[in-house]
Amino acid sequence: MYKTYEKYIIKNFIKKFLIISLIFLSLIIILSILEEISFFKESNVNFIVPYLITLLSAPITLFEIFPFIFLLTTQFLFYDLFSKDELNLLKVNGLSNLKIIKILFYISFLIGLFTVLIFYNAASTLKFFYTDYKNEFSKDNKYLAVVNDSGLWLKDEINNSTIIVKANYIEDNYLIDVVINEFDINFDLQKTIQTKKINIKNELWIVEGASITSKNITQVKNEKFSYQTSFSTQKINTLFSNMSTLNILKLFNLKKVYENLGYSTKEIQVHLVNLCSTPFFYAVLTILSSIIMFNLNKNRSLFFHIIFGVLMSVIIYYINFIFNSLGNNGKIPVLASILIPLSCISIVSLIGLVKINEK
Repeated sequence: MYKTYEKYIIKNFIKKFLIISLIFLSLIIILSILEEISFFKESNVNFIVPYLITLLSAPITLFEIFPFIFLLTTQFLFYDLFSKDELNLLKVNGLSNLKIIKILFYISFLIGLFTVLIFYNAASTLKFFYTDYKNEFSKDNKYLAVVNDSGLWLKDEINNSTIIVKANYIEDNYLIDVVINEFDINFDLQKTIQTKKINIKNELWIVEGASITSKNITQVKNEKFSYQTSFSTQKINTLFSNMSTLNILKLFNLKKVYENLGYSTKEIQVHLVNLCSTPFFYAVLTILSSIIMFNLNKNRSLFFHIIFGVLMSVIIYYINFIFNSLGNNGKIPVLASILIPLSCISIVSLIGLVKINEK
């Protein structure tokens, strides 16, 4: 009988999790379709393209709101138990408050493992195809930034000229060991600029001590001169900051490349540690939501529980966002940026568990 009630809780939790996930996935798709139709309205594509491409981006958006879904799932589960007076029946059959929370902890942790190992990898791969396809129609596709084992490569278009920039690495606001090749509209090489260092803080780069080759004639220019581009340090960092298009294996590979080139890997580390801690984070959120539900007035309306879940999600989101930003900027260690908010939620949950067990 005890096992039967355990299965009942697990079955109901999974059922509610899937239903809520499908509802939010549907909302994401509907809202995204409107955006994609607007994006492709001037492009010569089949009318079905905006609908299909929405399916590529929706899963990763759903992954990002899973914490909110776990909170709502727990609240709806307990709302059902309270409204049908099933909680007392579970207790009579040997399931204490603590045992119920323990079951929910394990099931939410296992679902969390699935979302990271399977769902996230699939969703990030789909998001990569989504981004790659949309870039073909983007107004900003004239410039491109790529990092590989040989260094940093930039492609730009200025005044009907195509510019290819190769640098060994970025150091603060400087490109180091730089070669710039300028091509005309027919992609014939017009000029090559070589220099040890370029200030790229703004889109108007500052070049000093450069060797310039044009029409097989090379001259050295020691004085500073400006060089107009579409890139700045901030724009380059933005192009490399879309971690949602990289699955876990690609993240580890990118981290290795960055380390070899001397680039900062803090943002990648924060993202990876976040992913690794995700199952535990979901489980702790489920515990916290369960504890709050046990302490809420059982006669509260369904609307109240939804609003309460939204408020909790917003608070937890901003706490995580603040500490993740501090980790990305190097203000605090990467592990601390993840462990501090997770530890705070865990401590509050543990205190609540002690009180719940007494009920």
